[in-house]
Amino acid sequence: MSAGLTEANMGLPNYDLAWEQHQGYIAALEECGLQVTVLPPLESYPDSCFVEDVALLTPKCAILTHPGAPSRRGEVQHIVKAVEQFYPSLEHINLPGTVEAGDIMMVKDHFYIGLSARTNAQGAEQLIDILGKYNLTGSMVEMSELLHLKTGVSYLENNNLLTFGEMHNHPIFNHFKRIEIAKEESYAANSVWINGTILVPKGFPNALKAIQQLGYPTIEVSMSEFQKLDGGLSCLSLRF
Repeated sequence: MSAGLTEANMGLPNYDLAWEQHQGYIAALEECGLQVTVLPPLESYPDSCFVEDVALLTPKCAILTHPGAPSRRGEVQHIVKAVEQFYPSLEHINLPGTVEAGDIMMVKDHFYIGLSARTNAQGAEQLIDILGKYNLTGSMVEMSELLHLKTGVSYLENNNLLTFGEMHNHPIFNHFKRIEIAKEESYAANSVWINGTILVPKGFPNALKAIQQLGYPTIEVSMSEFQKLDGGLSCLSLRF
């Protein structure tokens, strides 16, 4: 979910280091008080570690998405059993709609849905209709520069919003307090609030300082190998 490859994250990922970083990510989730279910690897789907995209888990319902990337669509069937342990009834996005949950940001009972190369208007409309069944709401966010919405915006609760690039001045977010992340630290715009603590990718000191100045406790998480694959902190888990 990064804005793109830079000199800092060019090259192929190191598998052993990626494994080590993934273990550190799990430990950070547990430190925040979460119970973590670790799924078996799907060797046929190399992007499946970015599990966030294939399902949206809300306080009231679970929605299986239909990824915009054809290579990822087979992942959805593999997440069903894990999700059904917590949500007995599942909703679905169907073609011609496409949705990847990296394009969805939850703010209380409202869901912002980024329109991207991976999430189209038909998918967003289906999603809004499903949310409405559970007294939840949604709205579409026009964008043109980002891979996913949460590449450039993260909600930190308490009306605070991290933003990057075109999200700095997007009118749909005018009522939030925006903390602007500079281009050279754009990867840190995808940070994650969990039970009052913010997980922040390691190596972005200005973003870290800006978040800490808001009064949040923080945990830095090494993510260099996932950054090489355009994957951010939120991508690696389904949190609910």
